[in-house]
Amino acid sequence: MLDYKIKIGLVAMRRNTTDRPRGTFLTWYSAEQRGKRFVDYIENNFASDNVSFVDNKGIGHEDLVFDDASAAEVAERFKNENVDAVMIINCNFGNEEAATDIAKAVGKPVLLWAPLDDEYYVDGMRPTDSQCGIFGLSRQMQRYHVPFSFIRSCEVDSEEFKDGFDRFVRVACMVKNFKGMRIGQVGARPAPFFSVIWNEGELMEQFGIRIIPINFAIIEQRMKAAPELYKDEITEYENYFMSNYTLDELTPKYIKPMATMAAMYKHLFEEFKLDVISAECWTATPVMFDGLAPCAVYSMLNDLGYMISCESDLHAAMTMVLLKSATLGKGYPLFGEFTVRHPENKNAELLWHCGPFPLSQKAPESKARLVNQRAWLRGADGKYTVARIDRAEGGKYMILPMLCNTTEGPETHGTYIWGEFEDLGAVETKLMEGPYIHHFIEMKGDYTKEIKEFCKYFPNLHVDKLDS
Repeated sequence: MLDYKIKIGLVAMRRNTTDRPRGTFLTWYSAEQRGKRFVDYIENNFASDNVSFVDNKGIGHEDLVFDDASAAEVAERFKNENVDAVMIINCNFGNEEAATDIAKAVGKPVLLWAPLDDEYYVDGMRPTDSQCGIFGLSRQMQRYHVPFSFIRSCEVDSEEFKDGFDRFVRVACMVKNFKGMRIGQVGARPAPFFSVIWNEGELMEQFGIRIIPINFAIIEQRMKAAPELYKDEITEYENYFMSNYTLDELTPKYIKPMATMAAMYKHLFEEFKLDVISAECWTATPVMFDGLAPCAVYSMLNDLGYMISCESDLHAAMTMVLLKSATLGKGYPLFGEFTVRHPENKNAELLWHCGPFPLSQKAPESKARLVNQRAWLRGADGKYTVARIDRAEGGKYMILPMLCNTTEGPETHGTYIWGEFEDLGAVETKLMEGPYIHHFIEMKGDYTKEIKEFCKYFPNLHVDKLDS
């Protein structure tokens, strides 16, 4: 199951030099004072429900790592504590050998930061040169092929540091949940949908992704057992549908089967330890279960944190996990495909699907209806990241991150937003030339920088961009 809690190992470092008197160049004393101050500030100001820390206190000289022995000891601590990322702080010039050894040994995302060199003496001497050292450190990382993120040299209490640290935490969460992801594949793809085919072996080899096949015989078996096993949950979900939506005349007889399917899917996630599901939907579920449609079921499960991509689109499922992780689990992805252009606005597009948007993401003024079991509602207004992972020729994987702002447009059925892009013509050209299809995932907020940074840690996944 997806985990949005990130543990970061903090490493305060100095150059391995001889000790010099206070007030001279590159002193141990200044580095020691800075190390204590920065580590304490970060731990006191950035710990949260999602973020915790392991530091190097007690390792090195005055809690500063500076040589091979202290680097090895820190790496061992971080591995034992199972950190999700490492942050290296250059308290003076730093130590490029020790930093790279730690990063390589731990094997998790790395953040480099040189605090602003802000101390100067009246005789012209300065004690730190932290920024100078970070360039040597970054070059050593490159030589060892260790990917890294960085915050530009700045004060620890600045907005620049805060923004950079927050972005790195989100990237670390994305990396943590993407690598080794477990995707449940329910059923086969819809017969005419060659557009959603995937390569299971490649995904395992390149990203460690494991696909768990679940055929409809298992779904049928679990649906038969669910009413007795999950009676209370089914009643709760029935009440959810009845109390949150206005129902048309076709839907009431399906409320119990919808609630039963929701409970069944929830426990399927838990039984198979799944992070996300890619499911055959309208081509199989109605045939198996007397006309039952799963659209509003997916909507409700998304709000509960259980994501299911429509129409066996496994690449869309991967994108849902990525964007959910970018929000540290607080956002809810929309499965909205490029459908039709706006009749009047040349840069606006209908991002639509038949009913899977979660109710929590409804625009306040939009009425929530169930029409033949499908949710009808308009998504909330705001800025959205619009992204998709897909496979190009030769086993090359691409991700296209874009932005749109919601805009007014004609009311329509299903779940939807009207998204206005800077240049919809360029978007249409990119989708036509590939390797993308009409299915994209939308997440409220701008996570394009996080996506680009995330791709540093997966050399087989390349960031794409629109042609101007």
